[in-house]
Order: sequence, then structure tokens, then C-alpha cells
Amino acid sequence: MLRNLLWATSKHDVYLMQNYSVMHWSSLLRRGKEVLNVAKPIIPTLKYPGCSAETLSRVQISTMSVKDNLMVAGGFQGELICKSLNQTGVAFCTKVTTDENAITNAVDIYRNPSGATRVMTANNDAQVRVMDAANFACINRFTFPWSVNNTSVSPDGKMVAILGDSAECLIADAQSGKVMSNLKGHLDYSFASAWHPDGRILATGNQDTTCRLWDIRKPSESIAVLKGRMGAIRTIRFTSDGRFLAMAEPADFVHVFDAKSDYAVGQEIDLFGEIAGISFSPDTEALFVGVSDRTYGSLLEFNRRRNDHYLECLF
Repeated sequence: MLRNLLWATSKHDVYLMQNYSVMHWSSLLRRGKEVLNVAKPIIPTLKYPGCSAETLSRVQISTMSVKDNLMVAGGFQGELICKSLNQTGVAFCTKVTTDENAITNAVDIYRNPSGATRVMTANNDAQVRVMDAANFACINRFTFPWSVNNTSVSPDGKMVAILGDSAECLIADAQSGKVMSNLKGHLDYSFASAWHPDGRILATGNQDTTCRLWDIRKPSESIAVLKGRMGAIRTIRFTSDGRFLAMAEPADFVHVFDAKSDYAVGQEIDLFGEIAGISFSPDTEALFVGVSDRTYGSLLEFNRRRNDHYLECLF
């Protein structure tokens, strides 16, 4: 199952799924608060002529993203829910596709080169959709020959990594969808990607239990291969300073690598249960891991450990 159900917007603010609710957990107050209930009917507040918003109910969340006070969630039936965190109610919700195989596999919130906020969705109907976050109108749609499992837009908003039910990973122009590079090396389907903050390195996670690192200036072959323990690599995250990369398997294992060592030095976190998502805090001081196991469901926090004055550290 594709999962990305946890986001940290600060060291003290984490958003995660719990049953049919998106919760906000405050590590300062040590308590959670419901932000969104998707079991009840969701009625969008944004209405204008031609708006594609529609009422939804009993949505099973498949993925989510939180950035710049905007929370976006996707559902197993092609749903898309967009909520401003500083306003009550849900601004926009709809089914982006009525295709039989409609799951929204990934959502991404980013700024395009001119600074406008965009929402990108990746769906099993082999389409990538781009929406304007101002009015949630669909402004672009790209079609691929396979189900799209993940997209991630580069830090400058110019390129997008597109991964899916193919061994190949694509880098395309984020404005036009035109394919610029084809990354070859994985052996199976891909599920995760993340850009280093410098915009030159792309990490991709695959069913073949590896994460590959690519220098997009030389895309002919990967520059490193990071191996998991047992399962596919389902989630990848870089710290905001680019110092660490974390990758999660579907269950039990999270791996953290030090970019300063060219990813040769790493730490394996061995836990118990299905992993709902991982997220670094923006200040790089904490790594949060969501465990969605029915019995042992929990939110784990790992703090960055600094060993000496020169800030050599591990989590």
C-alpha cells in the first residue's frame, strides 16, 4: 500500500492520519486535535461558476501533503481534498477521476518559477494533474503509459520527477510535461522520490528494495545505490539542509544516511509495524515516524544527536 500520511511543519507540529481523521499533534502540549474528519460529508466552501468542487463523504485517505498553511489529501477513489489550515471548513474537494482504477497515489504542493502555488496529483489512471492553489482549477494534465505512483517537483519548480508502474523514472518539464530525461537502473516499479535542496540530486525509491541517487546533470546512470533491508522503498525525505536522507520501507525499517559521507554512513531504525510516513522537521532537529499498526499505532520522534562541537551527528 502506498502511504505518505505524516507531515511535520515544525519540530512541534505534526499532521497525521488516525482512522478517519487528520490530526494535528503538538509535542509542546503533548496532545492532538482533529483538523479534518473525512467520515462525515465534506462540503467545499469554494464556489464559483465552472468550479469542479463536489461534496464527498467517507473518504479513505491514501496520501497527503502539508505546506504553507495548505493541507492536501488524496483518496482511494480518486478524491482530492484541499484545506487551508488557518480557516474553518474545506476550501475544495472533488473526484479528479472517475476511472475504475482511480487511487490518488501522491500529492505535491509547490511553487512554480513565478512564485504561484500549485498542487500536483499522481493517479492510477496514468495521469498527472496540476491545479492552481488560488482557485483549484485544473490548469494542466499530463498522460503517461503507466499508472503514476509518485511525482515530486524540483526546488526551483522547473522540473518534475515522475515514477510509476515502470522500471524507468522520468524527469519532465513541470510546465509542459515534456520528458527531458529517462533514468534507467531500477529493476521494478517505483514508489517514491525526493529532491536534494540544491536541486541537482534526485533520489528514487523502488520495489527492488533500493533507493538510487541521480545527478540530473549526468542522468545516464545513478551515482549511488542505497539498499533497504526487506521491502520496497516507499517514502524518501531529505532534511532541509540536505545533510541527511531518510527512506522508509512498508514496515519495520527506516534508514537514515549522511550525505556528507556520500551516503556511506547510515543508521537503521528497527521498529515494529506498518509505516504510515516519515518526515523531518524543517529545522532538521527531529525525525518523525508514523506507525499505522492496528495494535501498536503510534507517532515516534527521533531527535538529532550532536556528538561534538563540529556538529557530527546521527539520529
